[in-house]
Amino acid sequence: MQKIISIPLSIITYLLVLILLCIFHIFQFISFNLFGYQAHKRIVDIFGYFMLKILLVNFTTAKAEFRADIPTGKPIIFAANHQGVYDIIGIGWFLRKYHPKYISKIELGRGIPSISYNLNHGGSVLIDRKNPKQALPALKKMAEYIQANNRSTVIYPEGTRSRDGKPGHFASNGLKILCKYAPDALVVPITINNSWKITRYGFFPLGIGTRLRFIVHPPMAVKDYDFNTLFENTEKLIKGDIEQ
Repeated sequence: MQKIISIPLSIITYLLVLILLCIFHIFQFISFNLFGYQAHKRIVDIFGYFMLKILLVNFTTAKAEFRADIPTGKPIIFAANHQGVYDIIGIGWFLRKYHPKYISKIELGRGIPSISYNLNHGGSVLIDRKNPKQALPALKKMAEYIQANNRSTVIYPEGTRSRDGKPGHFASNGLKILCKYAPDALVVPITINNSWKITRYGFFPLGIGTRLRFIVHPPMAVKDYDFNTLFENTEKLIKGDIEQ
């Protein structure tokens, strides 16, 4: 029954998303080319806000729970489990004051209005998952960027999204490179719950009544831990609050 009810709601949702993608692509282009980084970031923040609000059409809400204060003015590595595209949008909005940048697969950097433009011009890096040699310098570049500019990056150690909410294997290589080249960074684990339910039926129709939840755990300074301990703590915190 929910699936049937969701069909007309999903059509409305996708139409609104398409309109937003096209409008904010133009806004991003203008703001970036005429006014620079700060103006472009503000437009991206507003875009994220409306993208989350569109979910209300499907009776879906999103909220963030901060379990500690996260300082500004320092490089930050947000590490999270991955369940869907709204992971990225939610982090972008709820953590906007930390200027989050993304380590994204290269396919998202082409052909998607607003999304591709932001990835290519907002400070993110694109990785070809079929070419590990390309990924290493891209991660190094990201780490050096957040170290120099006191901004943040987002990494998903699973590499690919979970389709049922159950976390996959956490790989350490990407986080290790970020920690090596951003030694002043804080690692902040994030647990994401229920994002997968938005696409529980696949691309169409969308799930309804989802309670998307972001749990932001206390930060850990890279300098205070050996990497293996840091990685184990990060994985434990993330997985410990995933709802099954």
